Amino acid sequence: MLNLIAVIIAIAAVVATLAHVGYLAMLNSAAAKRAGGTPVAQYVRSRWPVAGVTTAGALLAWILTAGTGFADVLAILLAAGAGGVATKALQSTQQRYRTGE
Repeated sequence: MLNLIAVIIAIAAVVATLAHVGYLAMLNSAAAKRAGGTPVAQYVRSRWPVAGVTTAGALLAWILTAGTGFADVLAILLAAGAGGVATKALQSTQQRYRTGE
């Protein structure tokens, strides 16, 4: 039962981190195509380390779910942390560049 919980949390964390990476990639692509997009591109470059570390953490947590007991607890903690940080980073980036309001 603990393993199932760990797997679900790890998968959710991977999805959250990939959403953050995807949003940054989309912003970077739009900034490259637009005149005056340099500040956005610089911001995106500054956010890549956060996206990379959280993605690596979420993937490591998913790998840890192959273990039992203590590894599952570590996977849950790591996945929750990585997913939470990625979600918060995604939200802050979206709020910074929100348009149409």
